[in-house]
Amino acid sequence: MATKKYYATGHRKSSMAKVTMVSGKGKITINGKELNEYLPFQTLIMNLKQPLEVTNTLDKFDIEIVATGGGFSGQTGAARQGITKALLEYDKNTDPNSENSFRKILKAKGFITRDSRIKERKKPGLKKARKAPQFSKR
Repeated sequence: MATKKYYATGHRKSSMAKVTMVSGKGKITINGKELNEYLPFQTLIMNLKQPLEVTNTLDKFDIEIVATGGGFSGQTGAARQGITKALLEYDKNTDPNSENSFRKILKAKGFITRDSRIKERKKPGLKKARKAPQFSKR
């Protein structure tokens, strides 16, 4: 019998992460590399693991992530949202109003909501989105 796989997609800034979650020992790979090998900062690793730590499922699943676009921070945020959605898919048969449902726990921590902040577009006549050229009185 094949093990059940849970799929989800997360987005942050211009990044997208496809998450595949299978029951296992807690191994996390991003784009074919080990988690510590791919992400350069410990804070990003902690940020990625937050949904698993909150739901006490850190050593319960093997997670494979395919992240595209953006930088490390955006990809980490997208992966975190993808992991959250996959955990909700795993726990969908539990009553969402019960105290120990993943939905209630993750919603309280703010992991379900997508961070919709993206880079503002550059306007004509300006150097960046809001930075104007230096003003010269004469």
